[in-house]
Amino acid sequence: MKHFFTAMAKNTVPILQARSRLAVTLRHLSALTLGNGPGKDITESPNAPKAEYTPVCVGQKYTQQYKNYCVEDSNKIVSYFHDVPLGLDLERSTATMVVEIPRWTNAKFEINTELPGNPIMQDVKKGKVRFVHNLFPYKGFLFNYGAFPQTWEDPTIMHDVAGLPGDGDPVDVCEIGSAVLSTGTVKTVKILGSLALVDDGELDWKVVVVDVNDPLAKVCSEIEDVLENCPCLLELTREWFRNYKLPEGKLQNKFAFDETYRGRKETIDVILQCHGAWRRLIMGETAAKNFSTFNCTLDGSPNHVARFDFNDRVLGSELEPDAEIPAEVSRSHFFKPEFSSPQNG
Repeated sequence: MKHFFTAMAKNTVPILQARSRLAVTLRHLSALTLGNGPGKDITESPNAPKAEYTPVCVGQKYTQQYKNYCVEDSNKIVSYFHDVPLGLDLERSTATMVVEIPRWTNAKFEINTELPGNPIMQDVKKGKVRFVHNLFPYKGFLFNYGAFPQTWEDPTIMHDVAGLPGDGDPVDVCEIGSAVLSTGTVKTVKILGSLALVDDGELDWKVVVVDVNDPLAKVCSEIEDVLENCPCLLELTREWFRNYKLPEGKLQNKFAFDETYRGRKETIDVILQCHGAWRRLIMGETAAKNFSTFNCTLDGSPNHVARFDFNDRVLGSELEPDAEIPAEVSRSHFFKPEFSSPQNG
């Protein structure tokens, strides 16, 4: 238990300072808008009407041409990154998640931050689409993997945590419920805690959540509840993130905070900070290159458009059959866990 929830004093101080600053400003956030236009509140009423989102795909899946766009119920393409609201409910500790990778699958899909419309695409390394290797006894990802929209881990500043820059992506989310969710699904999830991964010298938060409609959500409200109701899940999740790049010939990943999981309240503070970073990005206040900020819903932002010019072309395209997944993707790779094994009786 100590390994999970005890933080070093030197790491706790900046977090407490950040939480104090956030507490002072939080009262004003509900009235904050983007620019001079109507904008969007930083928090939404839990009873506010929400749009329905449907993924629409073009190109052949498992190729570099594949794109998964988000379509609002008005038959208009919107950005997964900018237009889907974060929907952070501070009372219920819930927010909106965009699913990128279904549990037990290998294709490394992610929201593209460079292209207008920010479709979900498969990551490319060395000219090939990327698949995550199987770490025995698992196949692909241990959880439904995705991101919080309207968040951004700012790569232009050094963060208090470990003095590292952000990775330049929306905040990553690991959904631990029982259902396998499909790419492009937009879900309301309950925030439980987080793990601060250090990946290639960048800070890369992994937030643990559960679908609000999953039975697990009734018994899990804090990261400690996951430890009690899902034995070994947190340990194995950390080990998976530590080792998943080993088959590529890379070194193990590391973690901040002595590898401990952070609690729900601290995690919400991180999400708020990353939402603020996204606001500065969307308003052009951060000098960041190669990030598309075109959107269809944020009237006060510099790159707001009424409609993407490729809208009708994408909606009128025909679905193509999936490409074949390389046989090597099904291979299992073995590694030695870092945590102690249970003693035999």
